[in-house]
Amino acid sequence: MDIFFSAASLTALLQVIAIDLVLAGDNAIVIGLAAAGLPADQRKKAILIGVIAATVLRIGFAAITVKLLAIVGLLLAGGILLLWVCWKMYRELRTSHADELEATEALSNSDLNSDQAVAGKSKRKTLGQAALQIVVADVSMSLDNVLAVAGAARDHFPVLVIGLVLSIALMGLAATFIAKLLHRHRWIAYVGLLIILYVALDMVYRGAVEVWPHVNNVVG
Repeated sequence: MDIFFSAASLTALLQVIAIDLVLAGDNAIVIGLAAAGLPADQRKKAILIGVIAATVLRIGFAAITVKLLAIVGLLLAGGILLLWVCWKMYRELRTSHADELEATEALSNSDLNSDQAVAGKSKRKTLGQAALQIVVADVSMSLDNVLAVAGAARDHFPVLVIGLVLSIALMGLAATFIAKLLHRHRWIAYVGLLIILYVALDMVYRGAVEVWPHVNNVVG
């Protein structure tokens, strides 16, 4: 396991862990927001659907993304896509405190603001509506997560595997805890956002360097 004795691989691993923590919490908040409008007896079903869908999608996207990033030009495209993810994540971090509280209450099934109701202010919806909303969001956020992890891991395949396994474990086991943590300490999410932004810019740079010789050959 000489992976842990390499400064580059250790740095990549730390980046991957930070990305996984922040995006797992972000994904959990989205699931919570969708489930918050459901009756209490259906909330757990919707959250379970969200976690299972996110897990399956992460595995599927991982198998595809790793191969795609090896194709010339797609690393650059992936970096540009990840920059858009950063913008989207920044906007999500500005979600109102009230909405985020509703999502966190739904996830933990607890009355955090002592108003005698759990996610009582959310707009009512059916289980089918919530499930569709969750799955659509999971598709986008699972791709975001896999792309960010693959970009941070670079050529360190063991780091990539650890990152993806950790991502799945966090979604399945600790998503609610992480969502609460990010709700209380917003600065953690901003640190994660900066790391993802660095990974995106690095992917754009490496992708441009990779593509440039091919552009020169075509022009020449």
